[in-house]
Amino acid sequence: MNKDKQLAADAAVAEVCDGMLVGLGTGSTAALAIDAIGRRVAGGLRIRAVATSVASADQARTLGIEVLDFSDVAAVDLTIDGADEIDAALIAVKGAGGAMLREKAVAAASTRMIVIADGSKLVERLGAAKLPVEVLPFARAFVLGRLRELFDRVEVRGAPASGGAYLTDNGNLIADCHDAQVADPGTLAAALQAIPGVVGHGLFLDEVDAAYIATHGVVARLERGG
Repeated sequence: MNKDKQLAADAAVAEVCDGMLVGLGTGSTAALAIDAIGRRVAGGLRIRAVATSVASADQARTLGIEVLDFSDVAAVDLTIDGADEIDAALIAVKGAGGAMLREKAVAAASTRMIVIADGSKLVERLGAAKLPVEVLPFARAFVLGRLRELFDRVEVRGAPASGGAYLTDNGNLIADCHDAQVADPGTLAAALQAIPGVVGHGLFLDEVDAAYIATHGVVARLERGG
């Protein structure tokens, strides 16, 4: 599986060209792509990057990649990121790494957004993976109550034994939601966005332009509309 992730990452990174501003995703699979970009930079590739998390920014800088502050960036050429689930229509679930809000902002700013994954992440129907929802701490109890109307099980990420709830780089909570009672992703996304205090969620409806999926050593590329 790790070999497949690496193959998918290498295939996507081959799209990176001199002069690009590249969006760097977050998570274990995205980290493989950042390493691959770092190797190309060491070999003479000239790019700049924005990162979707503090961890990805730190990794990139250690590899000699110039990282810009996304707050000063209006447009990105190419973003490469992982996914927890993705279907044939390139609708994805993201957020296991807790960075889905920043990932979605960078993806929306990108001319092209690529997902990389091994074959286990390609599904016929979304829903097996938990759906992360980023929650304003001020509205925690209210939002959790509303989320429980949409999902069978809702858990705030993090445990008391680990020092309290997990906080995103934005200082918000994550509610991991399981078994949605609304089957259509678009309807579910609209229902989540309508809850005051929901800052973001891990449903990527139309941000993904392509996916490199590696299965047993073979990489397939899916293109939106292709």
